[in-house]
Amino acid sequence: MENLWFYKRFIIHLWIISIISISIGCEQQKSALSGNEAERVYVAPGTYDEFYLFTSGGFSGQMGVYGLPSGRHFKTISVFSQNPETGFGYSEETKGMLNTSYGFIPWDDAHHPQLSRTDGIPDGRFIFINGNNTPRVAKIDLKEFETTEIIEIPNSAGNHASPFVTENTEYIVASTRFSVPVPQNDVPISSYKENFKGTISFIKLDSKTEKMNLEFQIIVPGFHYDLAHAGKGASKDWAFFTSYNTEQANTLLEINASKNDKDFIAAINWKKAEQYLKEGKAKTLSSEYYHNYMDEKTHSAVSVKKTSVKVLDPKDCPDMIYYIPTPKSPHGVDVDPSGEYIVAGGKLASVIPVHSFSKLIKAIESKQFDGEVVGIPILKYDAVVAGEVQNPGLGPLHTEFDGNGYAYTSAFISSEIVKWKIGTWEVVDRTPAYYSIGHLCIPGGDSKKPFGKYVIALNKITKDRYLPTGPELTQSAQLIDISGEKMKLLLDFPTVGEPHYAQAIPASMIMDNSKKFYSIDENKHPHAVKSEKEARVERKGNIVRIYMTSGRSHFAPDNIEGIKVGDEVYFHITNLEQDWDVPHGFAIKGMNTAEILIMPGVTRTIKWEPKKVGIYPFYCSDFCSALHQEMQGYVRVSAANSSVELKYSLGN
Repeated sequence: MENLWFYKRFIIHLWIISIISISIGCEQQKSALSGNEAERVYVAPGTYDEFYLFTSGGFSGQMGVYGLPSGRHFKTISVFSQNPETGFGYSEETKGMLNTSYGFIPWDDAHHPQLSRTDGIPDGRFIFINGNNTPRVAKIDLKEFETTEIIEIPNSAGNHASPFVTENTEYIVASTRFSVPVPQNDVPISSYKENFKGTISFIKLDSKTEKMNLEFQIIVPGFHYDLAHAGKGASKDWAFFTSYNTEQANTLLEINASKNDKDFIAAINWKKAEQYLKEGKAKTLSSEYYHNYMDEKTHSAVSVKKTSVKVLDPKDCPDMIYYIPTPKSPHGVDVDPSGEYIVAGGKLASVIPVHSFSKLIKAIESKQFDGEVVGIPILKYDAVVAGEVQNPGLGPLHTEFDGNGYAYTSAFISSEIVKWKIGTWEVVDRTPAYYSIGHLCIPGGDSKKPFGKYVIALNKITKDRYLPTGPELTQSAQLIDISGEKMKLLLDFPTVGEPHYAQAIPASMIMDNSKKFYSIDENKHPHAVKSEKEARVERKGNIVRIYMTSGRSHFAPDNIEGIKVGDEVYFHITNLEQDWDVPHGFAIKGMNTAEILIMPGVTRTIKWEPKKVGIYPFYCSDFCSALHQEMQGYVRVSAANSSVELKYSLGN
C-alpha cells in the first residue's frame, strides 16, 4: 500500500507540473512569435518546399506528406486503412494488401515512418511504417507515394519498436510491445512470468528484388519492447531496443511496471545472429502470417500465406544479445551520427543516460556483467555509460541530432525541447512546445548525415493553438529553426491523425524520380483494355464484367442495359490517359464500397451488387476537364427474372 500511495502521488505531481507548463505556455504564446517568421516559412506560388516531411497517421492507419517550411499538406498515403478518397482497400486490386492471419483487417495504428538508407544516409527510395495493432510492416515506394508491400509479423503483439532500418537497409527491425505466449496458447494471464515471451524480428530487404522477407526472430524475456534504432558507423552491425516492465507485471502497470530503478536496452549483434542462422542454430516455428505485395505489371495485390519462421534462442546463441541497464521506463533509444553514443529516454528518469558503444564492446570483452536474464548477460551500468545529461526536462522521450555536435530531446511532461552538447552533456538551450510534445524530427536527424536546419515538434495536445472544432481538436506540429545558437519557433501546422513520429528528407532527393504516369503498353492486368474498341460487357451466369475505359471526358461504354437484380457486377476500368496528374474517378449510385481513383495507364476494379430495379447513373468523381460534368453514364437494372437483352453503347 505504501508503494501504491507513493507512485500515485508521484504521477499526480508530474501531471500538475504538466498543467502548469501548459498554463505558462498559454500566457507565452501571444509573444512567442515576432520578426520575420512569416518570411522564413513562406513558399511563393510556383516554387517548392525544401523538404518532404512524412508523419505517422497514428489511429488513422495512414501516413501524411507535408512540405517544409510551409507545413502544407500534400497527400495522405493509404497504408493500413481503407481509404474512400482513393478506393484503397475497396477496389478488387488493393483488397489483398489488407489480408492477415486474422482475416481482412482494414485498419491499424501506424506509428513510426522510417526512410530507407544507403551508407546510413536517407536515400529517398522507400519509407517504411509499422502497424502497431495487428503486427505489420509496410513499404511505400517514394517514386509513386503508394504502399507496395505489407508483411505481417507473427509471434508478436503491439509491433511498436518498428520499423527501424540498418545502415544499408539490409534489415528492417521490429519487436513486440505486448509479450504473449510463444507460440500462442490458452494460459492464465497470472502466469505471465512463466509463459509470456517477447520477440525481436529481422525483416530482410532483398537487394535485387527489393522485396521483404521475415528472415528470423529472436525469442526474448517477456518485457515490453518500446522503441528501437539500428547502429551506424562502428556500431552498424548492431541494433538497440528499449524495454520497460522488467518487473514483468501484468496488472496496473502504471504502478507495478515502474518500480525498478533501471530497465534495459537490448543490444543485438545482428551479424552474429546471421551467423547463427547460417549455422543452423534456429528452430523452425509454425506460424501463420501473410506477405502482401503489389505486382508492378498488373497493379494488383498478391497475397501469400506463410506458415513458418526461423527463431533463435539466446541460450543457444552466445554473444548475440546483451542488456544495458538504463533508467527508468525508457521510451526512445537513439544513436548519434558517429554510431558511438546510444541515448536512452527514460519517461520517469531524472537524467538522460548516454551509453558508449566502444565501452560496451570493452565491457563485453572483459565480462563486466551484473547478472543475466535467461542466459542474456546484463552489462554493468557504470561500465557502459559515457555520461548523463542533467536537468533534461521532465519526461524525456526522443533524441535526434543536428550534425553539428548537438542533440535535441523532447520532454513530454514539461512540454519542451532541450538542446544539449554531445561530449560535455551540457544543456545549452530549451524551448517550450505547445503542448505535451511526444516525438520530434530533424531532417536526417537519426542518420549519419543530418540535414539539420529545423526540428519539428510532434505534440499530443493542441488546446488553444487553433480554431476550436468541438471536443476533439486537430493534431499539432510545430516548426522550429535550429540554424542558430538559440532555437526559434517559426510555425504551427495541423497534421493527419496522431503524429507519433516523423521523418524528413530534402525534396531534391525524391522529386526528380517521381512517377508521372504508367505506360499503358506495360499494363498486364488480366482485365485491362488498351483502347475504346476493346470496351465491352460480358455475362457468365450472374457474373457481369464491364470492360470500361476512361478518358477526357467520357466513359466507354456509357449506357449499359440487361443488368439484373442479384448480379455481381465488376467494373474493370482502364484509364487511357498518358499524361501527368490526370487520374479519373468512378462512382455509381448505391455503391456500398467507395469511389475508386484510376491513375493514368492503370486498371482498377470495383464490385457492385444492385439490389433494386431502376436506372443508376455513374460518373467521374475526380475533376478532369472542362467537360468533367459530362463524364457520366447510366446502368439499367431489371428484375432478376427479366428477359432484357444485355447491351451497351460506346457512344457511336
